[in-house]
Amino acid sequence: MKPLERIILVAALGGLGYACRTDRSPVGPGVATRLATDVAVDDALAFGPWGAPVNLGKTVNSPYNDQHPSISKDGLSLYFVSNRPGGFGGNDIWVTQRATVGDTWGKPRNLGPAINTSSSDFAPDLTIDGHHLYLNSDRPGGCGGSDLYVAERRDKDDDFSWGAPQNLGCTINTTYDEAGPTFFEDPETGAQSLYFTSLNRPGGLGDFDIYVSTRSGDDAPWGAGVDVTALNGPYRDTRTAIRRDGLEMFLSSDSKGRLGGQGSQDLWVSTRATTRDPWSTPVNLGPTVNSADFDGAPALSFDGTTLYFFSGRPGGFGGYDLYVTTRTRHRGPDVVGVVPAGALGK
Repeated sequence: MKPLERIILVAALGGLGYACRTDRSPVGPGVATRLATDVAVDDALAFGPWGAPVNLGKTVNSPYNDQHPSISKDGLSLYFVSNRPGGFGGNDIWVTQRATVGDTWGKPRNLGPAINTSSSDFAPDLTIDGHHLYLNSDRPGGCGGSDLYVAERRDKDDDFSWGAPQNLGCTINTTYDEAGPTFFEDPETGAQSLYFTSLNRPGGLGDFDIYVSTRSGDDAPWGAGVDVTALNGPYRDTRTAIRRDGLEMFLSSDSKGRLGGQGSQDLWVSTRATTRDPWSTPVNLGPTVNSADFDGAPALSFDGTTLYFFSGRPGGFGGYDLYVTTRTRHRGPDVVGVVPAGALGK
């Protein structure tokens, strides 16, 4: 039996029991079922180039700043940050929903006082299992200016059933600003990582740097953040999005100090051969995706073909607007799980 066939067979057998029941647990499926149902069948992935971004339209966007999206696994809920009227503070987390991936997005709704406060609540990251929402907030009672938090819910289909966000503690959080969390669970080992950005920590390369904290499982505490120097430049490096196999990372970074920049802040991509390898030097997504204005906060769909982000480019409905770009996914036993080098920057 070929290696890919063995992986698919193990996935099918391991996920059979889980597929036949409703998932309402507060922490979601275990490592083995997540591996079986979410990763192994799509072992071999490759993608075409990103297409021209499309504005999500005036139903979703407003005359205010709409930014920092996060997309659910099923593609039916899009979380984002906005300072539009009707919230509880300067920045709140909102959600827009649709019935199917072919439908248009509905009118956004505020997640309510369980999540939002009179402080700035920012950068939602919805985990693949649908039971956890990471965010950052400068609400009182934290370890510094802005801290990392996580909220839980039992029903992953109810966008308004979140419990109160819990501070991740003063090991991962510091007296400096922590923001922009991105959760990743290694499909092979079950080890969990939280990528985030922190402002002007001692030892950083400058401005915001990307850090990573790790833990061994759901009940373990998060460790101290380590600077991911391979991803960082001398200026601002912020929000990240990681493909579910852990081999492709999108990030926001200043064009200054990097080759191939298009504007003030751009979207970049880094890859690695395995989750044990270091990240490659980020490559700019090119002028098809990036503009001369601010482009930031990528959020990748579960299948890796859709990238949401925000931009200040002309033609929008207000300050920052939400946009989406897509690419084609190809499968095959001889296809490697990285973006072809020639597909970038076209």
